[in-house]
Amino acid sequence: MELIEITPLAIKFLKFAVVGGIGLIIDFGLTYLCKEIFKFNKYVANAMGFFVAATNNFLLNRAWTFANTDPNILGQYAKFILFALAGLLINSAIIWFLHGQRKKNFYFSKAVATVIVTLWNFASNILFTFR
Repeated sequence: MELIEITPLAIKFLKFAVVGGIGLIIDFGLTYLCKEIFKFNKYVANAMGFFVAATNNFLLNRAWTFANTDPNILGQYAKFILFALAGLLINSAIIWFLHGQRKKNFYFSKAVATVIVTLWNFASNILFTFR
């Protein structure tokens, strides 16, 4: 049986997914803490979880996924956060639609949004932030 060759792009996506998994734990954990324990508005809690996870993901993706050494780290971070903010808008719109309009469970809606935004984030970061 032949082994399937894994392309460099697939390896990057797998690393990106691992980093995203760590970010997911941070995102959902902080969202839960802010929403359920501190009783923040669910969209504010969602934004906080998303932003802290995005910052963590920037640092891990820069160092490990893309092994990027561009000295303009602040410029890269700004790009990363801009794409993450666009992702947050997509994320919030999906949650609003699924949870607010279709009455699906909030965390189910957030999970669906996370999958879609992961694809957005990978494409935007490989094409623009870390190219």
